[in-house]
Amino acid sequence: MNTALKHWKEAATVILAAGMKRGPVAEPPWRAADRASVPHGSAFDYSVLLLKRSGRSGFMPNAYVFPGGLAEASDFSPEWVELFEPFRNLPNFGVGVVKQPLETRPPIFATDRVKLGSPVPGDVAFRICAVRETFEEAGVLLVVPRKEAHRLAADHDDLSRSSPTALPELCDRGEIARWRSLVIQSSSNFIRMCRELQCLPNIWAMHEWGNWLTPTGLSGRRRRYDTAFYLCCLEEIPDTVQDEKEIVHFEWSTPSEILSSYLERKLWIAPPQFYDLGRMSHIPLLSDLHDFAKRRSVEGCEQWLPVYLAATDGHISLLPGDSMYPKNPEYTEETNSSAAPEKCREELLKGSPNLHRIVIQDLYTASVYMNITPKYKHLPPLTSSALNNQSKHDSKL
Repeated sequence: MNTALKHWKEAATVILAAGMKRGPVAEPPWRAADRASVPHGSAFDYSVLLLKRSGRSGFMPNAYVFPGGLAEASDFSPEWVELFEPFRNLPNFGVGVVKQPLETRPPIFATDRVKLGSPVPGDVAFRICAVRETFEEAGVLLVVPRKEAHRLAADHDDLSRSSPTALPELCDRGEIARWRSLVIQSSSNFIRMCRELQCLPNIWAMHEWGNWLTPTGLSGRRRRYDTAFYLCCLEEIPDTVQDEKEIVHFEWSTPSEILSSYLERKLWIAPPQFYDLGRMSHIPLLSDLHDFAKRRSVEGCEQWLPVYLAATDGHISLLPGDSMYPKNPEYTEETNSSAAPEKCREELLKGSPNLHRIVIQDLYTASVYMNITPKYKHLPPLTSSALNNQSKHDSKL
């Protein structure tokens, strides 16, 4: 891990999508009321895992988030080299190398970890982090038996093969619960668990999706994270739990249901979740989502630092490519905002030929405006007009 970073803490998160093969997911109480806007209707055959953070959390209390958390020294431990020994001669232990030139890669991926004292590549360590955090926070163990890992590594390199992941049954639930408790106590126990259970973190099921930096300049926020985002598709919804400490509730819902509930003020999701769920809303079938994520992940991604822009009736989160996005955003200062005369959100939209922004009226009212082509063959999110059109369509049903 990069302990030299002064302003950011490195982290990893996973967008976990799972097929609904066990029948319809139980509808939680907060979604029992009427539905106002459900993008793409009920066409989804998969759900996405959201975890509700505790109200006592120091970062985004009460928010529904994807599983993930801070990278630990153990995620970069040389002990992983021994466990991944059969894959040491493969690029990034079989995960492969993206097409994106190294000089344009986000620093979290481009940093030479050997110079920081770790023989584990960042592309591997942050996947390990995402797997470990998902186990700690939700009890979902994204591992593969060592004897099956070679097949997965081969399938990962072949874009024409593989399908959503099936989770193995390594031992009984009591044993898994015991190990989870130990890993929560110390992240280094995750290495010990993998060694004793003869399994490996399924790094090959983690497909690079994006890289978000916590924005500065809002509410005196001092906790900033440089987070690697991955997407993983599972065949079916696994057994899921919460720790009742940092995480107080879990929910499996379709992207459309989550966006609908957010706009109806029934739950709160942060802008990255709002944006990425909008991306996923274009792909309602799990098999298609898996194929897209796998093929797209070899292209690379951008590092996104949202830049705060005040409006008289809300604020705007500018993203790279927007006409008003600063050429050289300040990554290290306590505040990072783009200067603009006092104008309302609508006026700021009219003055920008290239749009890539999240327009926020209040905590539960957000819209994405984008008229540029996403880089690295990625999907655009659902824009404001798409959400509004779908809402009108649903109201007629």
